[in-house]
Amino acid sequence: MNATNRTVVVTGVGATTPLGGDIATTWQAMVSGTSGVRELTQDWAAGLPVRIAATAAVDPDDVLPRPVLRKLDRSAQFALLATREAWADAGFTAPAGEDGGLVDPARLGAVIASGIGGVTTLLDQYDNLLQKGPRRVSPHTVPMLMPNSPAANVSLEIGAQAGAHAPVSACASGAEAVGYATEMIRTGRADVVVAGGTEAAVHPLPIAAFSNMMAMSKNNDDPERASRPYDMARDGFVLGEGCGVVVLESAEHAARRGARVYCELLGQGLSADSHHIAQPEPTGRGVAAAVQNLLDTTDLKPAQVVHVNAHATSTPQGDVAEIKALRKVLGEEMDHVAVSATKSMTGHLLGGAGGVETAATVLAVYHRLAPPTINVEKLDPEVDADVVRGEARALPSGTIAALNNSFGFGGHNVVLAFRTV
Repeated sequence: MNATNRTVVVTGVGATTPLGGDIATTWQAMVSGTSGVRELTQDWAAGLPVRIAATAAVDPDDVLPRPVLRKLDRSAQFALLATREAWADAGFTAPAGEDGGLVDPARLGAVIASGIGGVTTLLDQYDNLLQKGPRRVSPHTVPMLMPNSPAANVSLEIGAQAGAHAPVSACASGAEAVGYATEMIRTGRADVVVAGGTEAAVHPLPIAAFSNMMAMSKNNDDPERASRPYDMARDGFVLGEGCGVVVLESAEHAARRGARVYCELLGQGLSADSHHIAQPEPTGRGVAAAVQNLLDTTDLKPAQVVHVNAHATSTPQGDVAEIKALRKVLGEEMDHVAVSATKSMTGHLLGGAGGVETAATVLAVYHRLAPPTINVEKLDPEVDADVVRGEARALPSGTIAALNNSFGFGGHNVVLAFRTV
């Protein structure tokens, strides 16, 4: 099929996050301003400088059968759960080829990203090697630790044959996966693609490493208030875990099967800072370039943008640079944009952030409701934006659009745009 520039729509949403084990619970907690950050009570956390994290509200151990758990890294477990929910939400009751012809397996893709991959599997099996010997290393180790494991297992789950991909771009990975999936449909490679991001890195090594970079909040005594984007007292991000997934479809395919449509996914804007491996470019130059790239490659008008789900991790430099970039490109229209920083509630899911925040942005457009940013007690005067605080805010009627921003170590910038249908 040689069709190009096909309209892409969202027909299914699924998630398992620190706020809930499904998208409905997650969304309700998000619009209510609930924090998912908790104290880590495991023995291994006692000696760490950071002893808080936004751990999953529902543990996969409690919902997946043991044979499945033994063969999947935690990141892939999250991806499987979120995919099953999104797949059902889109109206599919079986894998492709077993569903009475709703979708052709050869026209179905999977793009599930992870910034780190099976890090807990790798470290746990290395401990087994040292402590118990080589014969006690799991034979499933390599398929479990591969960064493409979530994408591969999702493709197996739904019967996707058009391609299974796993873009890796640190904390921008999940959003890049959604953008890649959009291009698969737009250029005619697929009719339906399941896309998102997942991460499971709540482990002493990543926590110690991020902490020693001075990137994480050390507010161990008050976990629920530790993630505080835009607040003058912010001191770093809080590590989270989980997965967010959406089902994307060509508008024609969705209409043919009578699918419910949440919104249109207009496209993506991409850029690279080329500044520093870990620090954001302070003026927001790269972020602005990504937003401008989005505007240049879609028919989105700045006046349509009424909401932004910001990357806003709660770091002193990054939060401000992002707002500067948005202000530079959107100009006076930025005055009418409701900015939400949902990491204040979910923590930072790294490669899973773009997936969960895509799901949140889709629902914000669909329900015309912007979630609040919690823990902003004293707004940083450099944050020249209308930050939604206190309670969720209704978005305007008419045709509206929202942006979802994701940025990653290495200078990766991804901006996605969604619009009402």
